[in-house]
Amino acid sequence: MTWIALDIGATKFAAARVGADSGGSARPPDDCAPAEFGLGAVHRADVPATGVWEVCRDLLVEVAGGEPVEAVGIGAAGPVDVTAGVTGPINIPEWRRGFPIVDSVRALFPGAAVRFAIDGACLALAEQRAGALRGVGDALAMTVSSGIGGGILAGGRVLTGRTGNAGHVGHIVVPGEEVPCACGGFGCVEAVASGPSSVRWARSHGWRGSTGAELADAAAAGNSTALAALERAGTALGRAVSSAAATLDIDLVVIGGGFAASGEPLWRPLRAAVTRHARLGFLRPLRVLPSELAAGATLAGAAVLAAGPEANTGDVPEWPA
Repeated sequence: MTWIALDIGATKFAAARVGADSGGSARPPDDCAPAEFGLGAVHRADVPATGVWEVCRDLLVEVAGGEPVEAVGIGAAGPVDVTAGVTGPINIPEWRRGFPIVDSVRALFPGAAVRFAIDGACLALAEQRAGALRGVGDALAMTVSSGIGGGILAGGRVLTGRTGNAGHVGHIVVPGEEVPCACGGFGCVEAVASGPSSVRWARSHGWRGSTGAELADAAAAGNSTALAALERAGTALGRAVSSAAATLDIDLVVIGGGFAASGEPLWRPLRAAVTRHARLGFLRPLRVLPSELAAGATLAGAAVLAAGPEANTGDVPEWPA
């Protein structure tokens, strides 16, 4: 029998087999280390403008390889409604009003157990299993990439919330910013500090690159506009982290994701903003650390979901039968 992990991101799908029947890979893929997650070869597909489910379905069929599927763990960009089994990522227009991902996967693999969570919860599960949150009871795991999300550990368990969206920290509003956000609001940290948002700001100020990685490289080379863009993003992230830490009464925040790997031009202002804003006595021990996991952390967390409750110390429940 086959278990499958599925990551529904803002711009890409990723899927892999999980466990003993993971395709015979003796080592984990480079972007889904460490080995504790038991992932086989990772298959990917770009999220199209239309026909989104068809692309996702074809990817899952490819990964299953004609074998019976026993369980599927799904980590999806949000918002989600875990009770209804629906995902509505704001960066996937065709699904924005809600797509029944659980019912669709169950129809594709009848009889399979489907376990579904927002991507931030999967990130927290992965960090708890084999990252910087091993043995930690209360913390926030964040991803900063094409979007910004998070997952909360409280008392050693992943906090899911009323609808499954707990930890959706990308929509913390940062002071001094009125940038429109794809959610319909203004000043969300995702609209200020994600990779694409930072690239847009830099381009509006004369920079000519097109990706977050190029922006980080330009900042490392001393480009003043790129440095200003990362200063702005890091400051916004530090303000959001300070607010979240005060709300949650935590002393550890772990940040991963592609844009979080932009180096000191991003992390220096982030730490400075935390030092400036996290001033309450119970926040003095607050640490903000880079993730120990590679870019496949959400997929790794979906693998923990697929493995089931016995392997899921974070206690994210199976979607109702």
